[in-house]
Amino acid sequence: MQPFGCILMFEVMKRDIFQAIADPTRRAIIALIALQAMTPNALAENFHTTRQAVSKHLRILTECELVKPEYRGREIYYSLEIEKMKEIDEWLEQYRQIWETRYEQLDEVLAVLKSQKG
Repeated sequence: MQPFGCILMFEVMKRDIFQAIADPTRRAIIALIALQAMTPNALAENFHTTRQAVSKHLRILTECELVKPEYRGREIYYSLEIEKMKEIDEWLEQYRQIWETRYEQLDEVLAVLKSQKG
């Protein structure tokens, strides 16, 4: 029997957006539905996999709130949740700032080296 904490940790990990986007198929699904809402069948046509496999990826993306289903009659269309994507962008922003600072420092070093050479 597993302690409750282990089960809870698994549930939290299962819904982590970074684990969701770590999978290349899920990233491809996100790229496709960023352009337009699509059904699982339409998405499956873009992959060498089954509709069931695409549905599993969509379930994970839905649990992470990266995509949202919209029922239109008998069809389900999945669209991108832009607000959730902003969370990823905000997390990356801290690293963007570090990279930009380092590039600026590298530019300064290169300028010094260039002036010493000439």
